[in-house]
Amino acid sequence: MKYMEFRWNEWNMEHATRHGVSVEEIEWLIETAEPPFPEYRGDGKWLVQGRGKGGRYVQAIYLVDDDGPIFVIHARTLDNQEIRRYRRRLR
Repeated sequence: MKYMEFRWNEWNMEHATRHGVSVEEIEWLIETAEPPFPEYRGDGKWLVQGRGKGGRYVQAIYLVDDDGPIFVIHARTLDNQEIRRYRRRLR
């Protein structure tokens, strides 16, 4: 696993964890992302989907400052349809 620096403040910590995904789970997901993730979504945003440290399927959206830390802006669990789509993408 590669080391990545994350930037957390009150706003993004509250916003990213509001759907029950912990900071630890988000960081694990991003640090252990496997192709085809991270996926660029435009406007400087990156998407990662996969299994969080606890084993459940989650996704996170983040920004990366120029040569700076990762700033997570959203995270949530995947629903059943999204899990099926995710598994198909990995085949």
